[in-house]
Amino acid sequence: MTLSLFDQFSSPSFLGIPMILMALALPWLLIPTPTSRWLSNRVVSLQGWFIARFTNQLFLPLNVGGHKWAPLLASLMIFLLTLNMLGLMPYIFTPTTQLSLNLGLAVPLWLATVLIGMRNQPTHALGHFLPEGTPTALIPILIIIETISLFIRPLALGVRLTANLTAGHLLIHLISSAVFVLMPMMPAVAILTAVLLLLLTMLEVAVAMIQAYVFILLLSLYLQENV
Repeated sequence: MTLSLFDQFSSPSFLGIPMILMALALPWLLIPTPTSRWLSNRVVSLQGWFIARFTNQLFLPLNVGGHKWAPLLASLMIFLLTLNMLGLMPYIFTPTTQLSLNLGLAVPLWLATVLIGMRNQPTHALGHFLPEGTPTALIPILIIIETISLFIRPLALGVRLTANLTAGHLLIHLISSAVFVLMPMMPAVAILTAVLLLLLTMLEVAVAMIQAYVFILLLSLYLQENV
């Protein structure tokens, strides 16, 4: 039972070809492409409005130097949001449940924000390791703690996204299995469990959207410290 429960998180392959590549390309095929016409359809207009509002909200507290990150972070937000939402559909593999993929997205972007801070304002960037007015006895300990907290940021980004999506998928799998088992024996309990499953699915839709937003929001906060 344990093996079959966690098999849904193993990367599928067909004829030796990893299907995760198709899963990663699927969101870009589903997202509508803006046209050069004066008037576009409602889906494209809604998508443009959402991206504009999200970008404005995300980059409002940032300096002008950080606004050049808007296309990258907005595209990554749409990409993660689409992957998370598609993963809630049956028989669709969710790439964002893989820690390797999430760390592959988090580590380079986090490292880019750190390198930008070291290049543009090294004094301010290094000042985070030792706040002003720190007692002399606490200086070595504080530097070690701040260094660990700096290097743990990309790990926290990847683990947060992976853990939340994996836990949600496991709960949905367990409760749906309980519904099928209880249906012939206790129909009333099975119906109540199915209602709980519906509520949990609605919660997971919200989690899928929130976790994509939190991933980009934390990256923007790291960027804000270094621009």
